[in-house]
Amino acid sequence: MVLFDLPMQTDKDRREYSRFRHFLLENGFIMMQKSVYTKLVVNNVSSRALKDRVRSHLPPEGLVELLEITENQFGRIEYLVGEGQKTVLDTMDRLVEL
Repeated sequence: MVLFDLPMQTDKDRREYSRFRHFLLENGFIMMQKSVYTKLVVNNVSSRALKDRVRSHLPPEGLVELLEITENQFGRIEYLVGEGQKTVLDTMDRLVEL
């Protein structure tokens, strides 16, 4: 899970925000909330590689945090207000691309 709070005052800030957000989307992250993106990885090796890739694409300013949780922990999210994403399938099936 990547959580971030990036400055948006200048045109350069907005470009950096857009660049970082597009990087996340191009690498398979899904937006949960405006500045919270998640991605499922299959093992610790994939997780380390993904974290290294995120670190190499950090914007020059702002706050970016990485939080690693298990699939089981993620599945226990409670929606207290509103609804879960309708675009996410509630299934334990996985698609693995090689």
